[in-house]
Amino acid sequence: MEEEPPTETRISPPQPLIEEPDPKKLKMSSTTTTSDDEDVNSSSAAPKKQRYKRRKVAIFFAYCGVGYQGMQKNPGAKTIEADLEEALYLAGAVPEQDRGLSKRYDWARSARTDKGVSAVGQVVSGRFYIDPPGFVDRLNSNLSPQIRIFGYKRVTASFNAKKFCDRRRYVYLIPVFALDPNCHRDRESVKASLGSDNELVKCLECSERGRKVEGLMGKRNFEVKTAIIESHISSNTGNAIEVSDVQENRVLEDNATISDSNKQSSVLVENSCTELNVESESTAKSVGSEMSGLGNDSEIVVSKESVNGNEKPSGSFKYCEEEKARFNRILKNYVGTHNFHNFTTRTKAEDPAARRFIVSFDASTTVVVEGIEFVKCEVVGQSFMLHQIRKMMGLAVAIMRNCAPESLIEKALQKDVNINVPTAPEVGLYLDECLFTSYNQKWKDSHEEVSMKAYEEVAEDFKMKQIYSHIASTEHKDGAVALWLHSLNHRNYPDLRAVDEVAEIAMNTSVAMETQAET
Repeated sequence: MEEEPPTETRISPPQPLIEEPDPKKLKMSSTTTTSDDEDVNSSSAAPKKQRYKRRKVAIFFAYCGVGYQGMQKNPGAKTIEADLEEALYLAGAVPEQDRGLSKRYDWARSARTDKGVSAVGQVVSGRFYIDPPGFVDRLNSNLSPQIRIFGYKRVTASFNAKKFCDRRRYVYLIPVFALDPNCHRDRESVKASLGSDNELVKCLECSERGRKVEGLMGKRNFEVKTAIIESHISSNTGNAIEVSDVQENRVLEDNATISDSNKQSSVLVENSCTELNVESESTAKSVGSEMSGLGNDSEIVVSKESVNGNEKPSGSFKYCEEEKARFNRILKNYVGTHNFHNFTTRTKAEDPAARRFIVSFDASTTVVVEGIEFVKCEVVGQSFMLHQIRKMMGLAVAIMRNCAPESLIEKALQKDVNINVPTAPEVGLYLDECLFTSYNQKWKDSHEEVSMKAYEEVAEDFKMKQIYSHIASTEHKDGAVALWLHSLNHRNYPDLRAVDEVAEIAMNTSVAMETQAET
């Protein structure tokens, strides 16, 4: 008789056990759902607010770096990161209490770019509220046209855009005319050439001290002593561009007329060598900055002899096989693990951070944008220091222009040597892609591939409209590279001839020893 009451009271509470899991499911779900019973019971109650979960994602985007003080957030400076963080807050991806506190949502960037440097394949990661749908559109609506979000990928909880990035690929667009030893020479070289067979003249596009001449840069046409018209430029890809005016190579008068004509629209031509086939020779106006680089007043005399077939006028500079082979040989000196303390600032030779690994450095293709031909220099490495790529390019260009010997690179990479290396302008540099090879291999069965493959089309469109056009227009308007070339001399960089002096002493010593041996 005493056993009946307890058995009845323990069997009775099954109903609350069924109702308990429902509120937990509501918290875990990105959208709320209610049962039929709840709809009836809560018909008069206020609707519940939808609750979302934070998701760990990698965001892919591009930007044009003009007007920004680099990628990384810096108090008081206009940076890409600051604009992006604010856009994330306005898009609802970051709550009010976390606004401006990036550590709270595991913020990480794949690469830091310097002031004025652009990017096509930049990646950041963090824990964000990406629901409801339309996250990418909400972000882009709160950003300037200079910054474009392509999309995002769900990643593992431990993913970090900086630590998980294996390699980074950068591209530097250097105008072909910058590799011409006779283009935009410095004042000392011009004075030294007076009276010689290869006499140079003062650069009319720039002042003697390398300042921009207002109203002239990228617009000036010159009267010429000898010029070539009705030319056809053809490439090995089968593309052809007809050119009615080709730049002069000798300047007669300083009072040249200013013209804005013949500026070509942006085009992209990838080739290995451009050959010049000349049909006739005559006196003509020039469009020098439009065809072979801004203000390419090469200051070299063009021969008056007719040119047929594959022959080229004497003094013309083209990025053909010989020049390409030499430039790539110079760049190859950087490949491997080296101490790059001379190619950055504020990093000593003893610092382990100065040792960097360069996977490849190639300059095999050219692109033509708004009439200026550029060499596309692609460098792949694990990571790069401040100004490293720009200094690597600066020294390579100095060697191509015969301002320094090729052996200087090997000397600059030595730990016990300090050399002042030229820094190329920032405008031609952009981050092309961040690579996550190891991560993708490890998580390929459970997570999406972290790469730019899905965004190649939109990325290419952004690159041409925002980055390439900016690089070309800046060269036309301001002559960033042209003015920089005037600074590549031994007065500004005395270390460029240090190896020359050592080599000359060694050569003289060896000659003296040979003479003594003969006597």
